Amino acid sequence: MNKPELLAPAGNLEKLKTAINFGADAVYLGGNKFNLRAASDNFTLEELKEGVEFAHSRGKKVHITLNIIPHNEDLIGMDEYLSQIYDIGVDAVLIADPGVISIAREVVPKLEIHLSTQANLLNYKSALFWHKIGVKRVVAAREMSLKDLKRLRKELPETCDIESFVHGSMCMAHSGKCLLSNYLTGRDSNRGLCAQPCRYKCDLYEEKNPGEYTKVSENGMYFMNSKDLCMIEHIPELIEAGINSFKIEGRMKSSYYVASVVKAYREAIDTYMEDPDNYKFDPKLMDNLVKPSHRPFTTGFYFDEDMRQIYESSSYIRNYDIVGVVKNYDKENHIATIEQRNKVWNGDIVEVLAVKGENKVIKLEDMRKGNGEAIESAASAQMLFTVKCMEELKVNDIIIKNKNVSPDYR
Repeated sequence: MNKPELLAPAGNLEKLKTAINFGADAVYLGGNKFNLRAASDNFTLEELKEGVEFAHSRGKKVHITLNIIPHNEDLIGMDEYLSQIYDIGVDAVLIADPGVISIAREVVPKLEIHLSTQANLLNYKSALFWHKIGVKRVVAAREMSLKDLKRLRKELPETCDIESFVHGSMCMAHSGKCLLSNYLTGRDSNRGLCAQPCRYKCDLYEEKNPGEYTKVSENGMYFMNSKDLCMIEHIPELIEAGINSFKIEGRMKSSYYVASVVKAYREAIDTYMEDPDNYKFDPKLMDNLVKPSHRPFTTGFYFDEDMRQIYESSSYIRNYDIVGVVKNYDKENHIATIEQRNKVWNGDIVEVLAVKGENKVIKLEDMRKGNGEAIESAASAQMLFTVKCMEELKVNDIIIKNKNVSPDYR
């Protein structure tokens, strides 16, 4: 039984490092061209070089997305960009369009090609076709069931990998192919500019007579608003189906989201692989998934679940915020140096999302600036501050805080 790759999103350089520090085997990201997340930070060539060096020095891989559905003008500069990222050393490119695949085969024939989920792969015959023209890995459409994936693995040669989404946002349109954003806002979702109008609140009207409309919804509803995918409780089924790479959605999500989700799936995969016959899902893993921003969970199309929408709200459930990242810990004096991410107060009770091991709850005491000046709060973005902490912390541990806890406990 092959151990699956855990593939994490990296919306920027900090998230790339966070994903790898918390256990990802590989990351996928977008450069500053040709990808479907134009609104995310994305990577300059210099940042990409640094990210690849960081990943490779730790034995991890970097996949880059070139997954737009291009018009003719979008192909300008594609060959030059492919050459640049190949020279930097990226491990694979994710492509949805056969024209872009043909350019990649001509310009960088040794660069590994993965078929993006935007290519709508739903059957093994399509996968065999793509594999024959040079695709090393196919990313299954989210609409495939577990039964479909098992058949896909059975029919494909071992030389063709299967990647499948296991966690994150879902799209109401077939494999992301949607024109709602184009029609309503003029922003092309298939070229990276989706405004997500499927998340808008809508009213429903019935036309009883020509030109006469009666409102039949109350206070509006979110008719097309999808739940979030979560397969953490089904790691055995996914591994036994022969999926080679478990993909987490979320290039536009926070570093905290990336760390929490990667840590949960890393532990679940490792625990199963250590003793498959006696594996039992640990409900504590779900704690790491429900604390960052998320919508109600679903298993999507894996088990033909009937209801995959959430109609009451399109807002995220968000109970915790990241407030800092540990940069140093002085064991002798029990002093932690933390880089601020959101405002936090001296005396706050916070939780530590540990890079390794169990999470822990601590109290931030004796908060000071870098020059030793005592402070009541860390209010400046990315300021460095110190706290007294008897619990040993590790570099890159993430400090989080429950948004719903009253500050009166201080």
